Amino acid sequence: MRRRDFFYRAVQGAAALGVLRHLGACRPSRSAAPFASIRDRYFLRSLQLNPVVSTYLGGDGYDPILSAANGTLRDYRPEALQDEGRFYRGIRDELGRINRSTLQATEAVDYDVLQAQLAFLLHQLEDVRHYQRAIDSYIAEPFRGVDWQLQQMQSFPAGRLGSADEWELLIARVRQVPGYVRVAQSNLSAGRSAGLVPDWRMVQRDGIDGCRANAEYFGHTLLQTAGRYLGTRGFSRTVTRELRTAAEGAAQAYTSFSDFLGQTYGHEYQVNRFAVGEDEYNWRLSHCLRLGRRAGDLFEYGAEQVALYQGMLYGVAEEVARQGKLSLPFGTEPERQSSVRRVMDFLAADSPANDDQLFRWYREVGSRAVAYGRERGLFDIPQDYRLDVAPTPPVLRSTIDAAYYPAPPFKHAGVGRFYLTPTDNDPAALRLNNRASVADTAVHEGFPGHDWHYKYMTQHADQISNIRWFTPGSVEDSSSMWEDSMATEGWALYSEELMAEPAPGRPHGFYSAAEHLYELQGQLLRAVRVRVDTGIHTGRMTYEEALDYFTEHVSFFPKACERAGADPEAKAVCDSAQRAIYRYSKWPTQAITYNLGKNAIIDLRDAYRKQTGSRYSAKTFHERLMGMGTIPAGYFREAFLRDGG
Repeated sequence: MRRRDFFYRAVQGAAALGVLRHLGACRPSRSAAPFASIRDRYFLRSLQLNPVVSTYLGGDGYDPILSAANGTLRDYRPEALQDEGRFYRGIRDELGRINRSTLQATEAVDYDVLQAQLAFLLHQLEDVRHYQRAIDSYIAEPFRGVDWQLQQMQSFPAGRLGSADEWELLIARVRQVPGYVRVAQSNLSAGRSAGLVPDWRMVQRDGIDGCRANAEYFGHTLLQTAGRYLGTRGFSRTVTRELRTAAEGAAQAYTSFSDFLGQTYGHEYQVNRFAVGEDEYNWRLSHCLRLGRRAGDLFEYGAEQVALYQGMLYGVAEEVARQGKLSLPFGTEPERQSSVRRVMDFLAADSPANDDQLFRWYREVGSRAVAYGRERGLFDIPQDYRLDVAPTPPVLRSTIDAAYYPAPPFKHAGVGRFYLTPTDNDPAALRLNNRASVADTAVHEGFPGHDWHYKYMTQHADQISNIRWFTPGSVEDSSSMWEDSMATEGWALYSEELMAEPAPGRPHGFYSAAEHLYELQGQLLRAVRVRVDTGIHTGRMTYEEALDYFTEHVSFFPKACERAGADPEAKAVCDSAQRAIYRYSKWPTQAITYNLGKNAIIDLRDAYRKQTGSRYSAKTFHERLMGMGTIPAGYFREAFLRDGG
């Protein structure tokens, strides 16, 4: 979907406050300074090596040479990966000859970021050899590359998208799929021979099921979508013919890939292989997330956070019960769990009549949130800022309920999209989107969460250095570093909690008591993730124990999976837990970034407030923080406090 222009008047205000002077180096500076030159060369070449990441970031807006990347997929051939590794090692060697102490503050931060990214990329290629078991990467990458290309195409009258050149690049990328899949199969076969075998759940869910979904997308959905966007323009007939041939080849490749996976990983491979182990998990904490904590410490910390938010949730649930004149007990733990479910059932009765009303509720809450942000002086919000909610494109509806797709930061025109999947007016699905539940999702995905965060950063992209946008390994699959998740998901969860902070006459901040209940459930979910993710990946918790922990502490339904066969409600709760735990099992350390990223922001804010005293400004803090880009606060905390005191 074509992004619309979004104009900011906040730039002048930020500059007047001196905010921008603290931000990173300009993006295509091509500086002659030794470090900046190394950084820029690394970034440009990394996007060429990772063309789908380049598409995601709008790399052709950074440098025209990256336009060609939109017609390619990553080259996973062993010889190409060896060349890639040599390039990273060469950059690492050059970096080693730079004296970090001579760099300016922003460049010193970038130096550390670059070191960490190089360590991760080389670790994945040479130590872990993740490409020999990365099934979900091979499934997700081509689809996402094509989907992001479609979203970024130029707009034309009558809802048409894409120039002839843009469509030719998309066709070129689709043509690469069969060769890409053959290389994937070769790498996975080598991995099996070397004992690098993916977990059986990934083989089935992301692998076999994902191949079928990709075959359907390339064989049918892509052609239908292209037909709507092409229309009857002069080049449409040729493009349609070429795209059909390329797409049919891609669909056949994924059908064959599905058969290959079933034959390669038979029943003898159906054992648990998801855990990365204590050493690897601790390595990722240090090198990817910039954390000084260890897995064992985080496992206990997760339990403490669960107890904290569970206690807060029980208190608000009791308040909502009183408001609703519900006579419910909150004495024992089983009583509290049962009563919370009863309260949420009560709130579910106030559900939208149809999808039109559901979208209207989201937009109304978005307007309320923006007004509250202005009233509280949390941000400098332009008068023309509006939070819109768009229906999820059909091709994505099977995988997301609500999500945010950011605009590519290196293309100046456009905004991201807050997508909400229509329910097709299904009564049961509408009940899950009751009025009280809407606010927290709108805050997380919209304002002041992802929508506001990305819009602010994108409008200031020239002041945020290039590597602070890069997502090493991949954007979102098991190959990802998750460095950016600490910043972006941490910010979104921080936004939820920020809007819940008490204000005069508003004990629940922006939220009503009922809305705050769902906000606390969201905080509790992210606390549970810390306990579960560290647990299942370091042997402190089995997969089944993680399921039980999740159903008890997120859904307040202990042992739901044991009761799933005879109880439809228990089955629904268990199915939800199964999806969640599977996600955590394949993406080690991603699940913890929400809670840890949020608390890193709160810790930085507390230190900054103490340092500035009566001069503290929430708006200034937030703008400076957003201006740091998509990297963990651990990289810039010291410089942030030193420069802002």
